[in-house]
Amino acid sequence: MKKTRSNKTLILTEFALLVAVEIVMSVTPLGYLDLPFLSASLLSIPVAVGAIILGPWASTLLGLVFGLTSFIKGFSTTSPMTIAMYSASLPASFVVAVIGRVLMGLCTGLIVQGVRKLKPGKTILDNIAGSLAAPLLNTAFFMGLLMLFFYHSEYVQNIAATTGISNPLLLIGAMVGTQALIEAVACGIISTAVSKALQAALHLE
Repeated sequence: MKKTRSNKTLILTEFALLVAVEIVMSVTPLGYLDLPFLSASLLSIPVAVGAIILGPWASTLLGLVFGLTSFIKGFSTTSPMTIAMYSASLPASFVVAVIGRVLMGLCTGLIVQGVRKLKPGKTILDNIAGSLAAPLLNTAFFMGLLMLFFYHSEYVQNIAATTGISNPLLLIGAMVGTQALIEAVACGIISTAVSKALQAALHLE
């Protein structure tokens, strides 16, 4: 009984720390990698680590925290895209910012779980899969839902006219192609390193 209670306490402590990290990253520059021409988000890292260390339930809830902090921060942002989204439809913006991140967290956790079933035992494949899945799925769900709800908005149509691209999928590539690749590489490396270190420290391997 004491061992079970101790394990539960450890799990809740780990989850609480990841939630705290997610919140701190979302409200400080720690959540972003500033590059010469763009800013890559690192906010999927706690979600990936949660999926690897704790499982789908944790990554889903961490995705919810990610989404809620992102949605709330949107009210004070200067981002033209976010301002255009919120002006067009707050409910749709909530779905894009929050529901998309919840789905990202859930799917990341399920991917890690699936890789472990295919490759049981000590392997780094599950860490790599989760670390790459989180940023890639974050981009996929966010931009996919953005196109679903806001493709015909003035903001997106102006981008389509400027780039000369009318196909939604190609337009997504034009808007975030380089950024998505950089986020995937950066988050993949950091998340893999952090999760492996935590697994070793907590004797989870």
